[in-house]
Amino acid sequence: MIRINLLAAERERTKKKAVTFGTAGQKMAVGCSMILILALLFIGWRYWVISRDSNQLDAAISTAQQETTRLHSVIQQVQQFEQRKAQLQQRVVLIEQLRKGQTGPVHMLDQISRALPSMLWLTELKQAGDDVQIDGRCTNQTGVAEFISNLEASGYFKRSIDIISTTAEAAPAGGGGELIRFTLKATFQQPDAAKSAPAVPAAPPKAGG
Repeated sequence: MIRINLLAAERERTKKKAVTFGTAGQKMAVGCSMILILALLFIGWRYWVISRDSNQLDAAISTAQQETTRLHSVIQQVQQFEQRKAQLQQRVVLIEQLRKGQTGPVHMLDQISRALPSMLWLTELKQAGDDVQIDGRCTNQTGVAEFISNLEASGYFKRSIDIISTTAEAAPAGGGGELIRFTLKATFQQPDAAKSAPAVPAAPPKAGG
């Protein structure tokens, strides 16, 4: 009699199915692992690229800021030079015009020129007799006070010098800030006039009688 072991055949089919299922699972696990590794590598590469670009951008910004600071300093120096140059030119032109027109004594013009602070310059000077009106510009009120003090200390102007007006106005384009426009009134005098005058001789004593 022929016997067929059906149980053994069934076990063999089950074993093959298990082996087949295990192989597919391994492939899926390997595939997922590869995808995960590639994703991590891509993320790492992107992080490196972004970090590199960020560092380059920070370096460029730092360089630009340094250049801006340097240029700002240069611009300030140029503005100060131009302002100082304009002040000196105005002084020279004004004094030369006054001297050519013989509108005032040489001593008065010299003393006014010497009394000018560095932050102050004149725009007009009018004389009527010994009275003189001085118009000008200054970067601050301190300069006006210093100018008045210098004039009074020279001995060529009577005390006290009157401030007719002071007005704040916008500085020329590129100068920044404000300027003080002022008008002064002073009286000119010759400080050595009394010293240079000849002394009046004393009257001789009368003969006794």
